[in-house]
Amino acid sequence: MYLPKIIILLLTFFVVNNSSSQNLKEGDLLFQYLSCGDFCDAIEKVTPAYQNTHFSHVAIVVKKNQNQWFVAEAVNKGVSLTDLNTFIARSGKENIYVGRVKNYYIIPKIIDIEPYIGKPYDTVFDISNKAYYCSELVYFLYKDKKGHPIFKLNPMTFKDPETNDYFPAWVEYFNKMNVPIPENKPGLNPGSMINQTEIYEKIFPLRK
Repeated sequence: MYLPKIIILLLTFFVVNNSSSQNLKEGDLLFQYLSCGDFCDAIEKVTPAYQNTHFSHVAIVVKKNQNQWFVAEAVNKGVSLTDLNTFIARSGKENIYVGRVKNYYIIPKIIDIEPYIGKPYDTVFDISNKAYYCSELVYFLYKDKKGHPIFKLNPMTFKDPETNDYFPAWVEYFNKMNVPIPENKPGLNPGSMINQTEIYEKIFPLRK
């Protein structure tokens, strides 16, 4: 049977859209591998991998209006809602893992994300200011029933473990920010978060 091109395109869109969300639940965490040059190389050297993959970004699955899927994420333009398929297209499904937090913990469906939308990106990785980088946003939203954050803060490092010198990319970056490098200050990253496996009901590749 012949189908007009526009029908084929529409069917393709709905198949892609459905396959993107069929295995997801609101509150799932999406851990994404992105290639970003020297910065990602530096991050990968000092953060743990999960099943041989280093993740440089994390976002939160949000469902709007019953059937519209987005992610809440902290990116350069600030804390934003991004269409799920747009998010997936950045890296492809093969570079995304899903972390489903156990029911014991409060998920963003219960917590109001809206007050965070529009907040600035935390360019200096300061856990105490009112700006947010990707992992930091998740840190403040996910809490246990006593109201304590479920993800652990650890001392950050911006040094090459092989030389104990700061990575040149970070030296240049913080010089432009005109702030000291926050070496050993508390923080967290997607790699450390996905490896905190005791808090998850399950972790699985999005492609499955």
